[in-house]
Amino acid sequence: MPLSVHDIAAIRLTLELASLTTLLLLLIGTPIAWWLARTRSRLKGPVGAIVALPLVLPPTVLGFYLLVTMGPHGPVGQFTQSLGLGTLPFTFAGLVVGSVFYSMPFVVQPLQNAFEAIGERPLEVAATLRAGPWDTFFSVVLPLAKPGFVTASILGFAHTVGEFGVVLMIGGNIPGVTRTVSVQIFDHVEAMEYAQAHWLAGGMVVFSFFVLLALYSSRRFKPGFN
Repeated sequence: MPLSVHDIAAIRLTLELASLTTLLLLLIGTPIAWWLARTRSRLKGPVGAIVALPLVLPPTVLGFYLLVTMGPHGPVGQFTQSLGLGTLPFTFAGLVVGSVFYSMPFVVQPLQNAFEAIGERPLEVAATLRAGPWDTFFSVVLPLAKPGFVTASILGFAHTVGEFGVVLMIGGNIPGVTRTVSVQIFDHVEAMEYAQAHWLAGGMVVFSFFVLLALYSSRRFKPGFN
């Protein structure tokens, strides 16, 4: 069999991580993107820069500081320990937290662009019809921004699947718990098991191709989206 039991476990774990991370990012990233698209506050620049930091920050740097923050002596680690939850590093929950931070710009920025592309006119029309803010958002903004949500979901999911540095720093290499596909490929190469590495790496290449294909196909439904 080309794929071992450990390979299949890594694939399953990666898909679970990417799915949960994408869902959380859509829930967290939507209000952030809406605020960035609408606000005139001086904080827009700093907040936007913080959201975009993972685009330029080495994954190991981000992973290191998250490890320290969530560790037994960090503020988050002390808080989770006080709740009787232990610490997050080297757990699946810790991987989720790290993945949310690392993939944040890949969800927030497409959503922000989609919200900005809507313009003021649809919102003004909704206001003249006495639609409230929540009604306007769910009835007008969300349908118009649907292509942006599709793009954000695809990019967030794919970026999480391809993570390596952050997950290795925060989760280590625990089979069935924190060992993702990228870490499994690294293990195969380190052990000079190139045939097994080829199967997983080739699968990642095919997956990446179809992700990009889906991304470019989805953009056909939103003219002018950049």
